[in-house]
Amino acid sequence: MLTDTPGLHHVTSLVGDPQAALDFHVETLGLVPVKRTINHEDRMQYHFYFGTGDGAPGTLYTCFPAPHDPPGRRGRPQITAAAFAVPPGSLDYWAERLRARDVPVERRERFGDAVLRFEDPAGTRLELVAAASPGDPNPEGPVPPEVGIRGLHGVSALPVEPYSTASVLETLGFDYDAEREGRVRYRAPGNRATVVDLLDREGGFGREGQGTIHHVAVRVRDEDLREWHDLFRERDLRVSRIRDRHYFRSLYVRDAGGILIELATDGPGLTVDEPADELGSSLVLPPWEAEDRDVIERHLPPVEVPTGDDP
Repeated sequence: MLTDTPGLHHVTSLVGDPQAALDFHVETLGLVPVKRTINHEDRMQYHFYFGTGDGAPGTLYTCFPAPHDPPGRRGRPQITAAAFAVPPGSLDYWAERLRARDVPVERRERFGDAVLRFEDPAGTRLELVAAASPGDPNPEGPVPPEVGIRGLHGVSALPVEPYSTASVLETLGFDYDAEREGRVRYRAPGNRATVVDLLDREGGFGREGQGTIHHVAVRVRDEDLREWHDLFRERDLRVSRIRDRHYFRSLYVRDAGGILIELATDGPGLTVDEPADELGSSLVLPPWEAEDRDVIERHLPPVEVPTGDDP
């Protein structure tokens, strides 16, 4: 019997300059660069993982730097924003911190939670939500731990057919939670990274590129992955084969609403090729790419991993 997902596993965006992405997420947001590897669909492209320390599912935000790709455009059918959880009462600190770094911010209120909206250097829409979360912040970064990011909070999605996307969410174990002004909230039964908001509103069509979010991943048990694959095929949804992502196994499903959702397992985890105290310290490759390390490293642009110290 399939087990409901406890929540999100990670969110992945498309960004531009790899050094700018590292600097912003580490030095400005205070996240830990827990993994520097390559895109398994394009080994000549970086894949950066950011988290709050140990890289646990539900804390991971990842980026594909694509410096030669054109800017994207937010619209249907896309994930339009990714949100991080920060402690209640911390948004004044964050607003001041972001503005001091010339990052415009916008305050909002959503389902009783205070929200701070801004964009990364590529134009990706990000949010900080002042909401309780059990995650631990980065204890050694530039942001004081008492106000630091605790992990993911959720995502906002703008599907072409909201009811189709809602059906997939409900199949995965998300429940309808609330609705207000064209925003329909679904929540998974876990204790962190549980929110998906569907935007039931008109909007232009988006274009994939720098500054857009590629997909959202939810957590599933490894032993359930084949059954999820078969279930979605039986429902005539577009579902991929099961893929080995080295740190987890996964499959992708695109619902009739157009939203791309990955189903990812918790294991084996980010420490499969690096000890916990060295996560992100070097470029790591999946075993099947190891013999081509020289050519991959020559092709990838050089980057310097920030220390996380405030200038």
